Amino acid sequence: MQRRHFLSTLAAASFVPGISFAQGKPIRLVVPFPPGGATDITARVLSEPLAKILQQPVVIDNRAGAGGSIGMAELARAAPDGLSFGVATLSTHGVNPAVYQKLPYDPIKGFAAVTELVKAPGVIVINPAVLPVGSFAELVKYLKANPGKVSYASPGNGTIGHMWGELFKSSTGTSMVHIPYRGAGPAINDVLAGQVPVYFDQVASSLPHVKAGKLKALAVSWSGRLDVLPEVPTYGELGYAASNDPSWFGMIAPAGTPAELVLRMQQAVATALKDPAVRERLALQGLYASGTTPAEFTKQIASEIEKMKKVAAFARIRLD
Repeated sequence: MQRRHFLSTLAAASFVPGISFAQGKPIRLVVPFPPGGATDITARVLSEPLAKILQQPVVIDNRAGAGGSIGMAELARAAPDGLSFGVATLSTHGVNPAVYQKLPYDPIKGFAAVTELVKAPGVIVINPAVLPVGSFAELVKYLKANPGKVSYASPGNGTIGHMWGELFKSSTGTSMVHIPYRGAGPAINDVLAGQVPVYFDQVASSLPHVKAGKLKALAVSWSGRLDVLPEVPTYGELGYAASNDPSWFGMIAPAGTPAELVLRMQQAVATALKDPAVRERLALQGLYASGTTPAEFTKQIASEIEKMKKVAAFARIRLD
């Protein structure tokens, strides 16, 4: 029954009156990060249903490098003909504009916002073998009693993990030493090895280690408790609403893309995200289907940039 309903919805959504579109030509979806990561997985999960809805091939184009800047610059240069779209993230449209002095793209003027795709809850984890705390409150108390003596790892300067760590410090009034790594892999490995006791991560990445008892989750950034970590409170629940926002991925198009083509893609994404099979595939990766209007996503991007600018100012993060 669900599949028949979904296919009928696809048929209804595949034609939108009054919209001229390059039927049959492939749509390029630029992913500004390497294959295999959460951003790439999101794009690939959605590419098949979108191709059916739009009746056009959807081709993933991975353009990785410079924290997502290379891919975003490539998309900004693309023709605004409705055949090029891209996946924006909290990194490309929040962190990067806040910490880099020069970007090869304008996060606001260079693109037309289409829709948020998914949200990804964050988590603060510790290595319980080396840090003697059992809860978020105990961690804050310990850090205040030992200012500057505890370190936290991140995948690198100016990454989401770095910004989450600095946001935690500013909201709790604590002090920790930031240890940047060259990527998430080396960072999490040293946390597991006990070299660095604290890590700010997405739930999807840390969950297996939490379940195995190697890491302890103290708080998550989400609207409510997660089914996969029901015993872990949210930042908001603990009184730290500023840290309660999850990460996200969204879809954008080059600036100048006609509004009707932006709307057509937004409607196609909304239809795809209603499919239980799509939602389940995303949830297995710790990604939760959302969906917004172009106007809502435009406001969200502007808000995220301003929020990250405040964090960057607090932590004095400026990158060339």
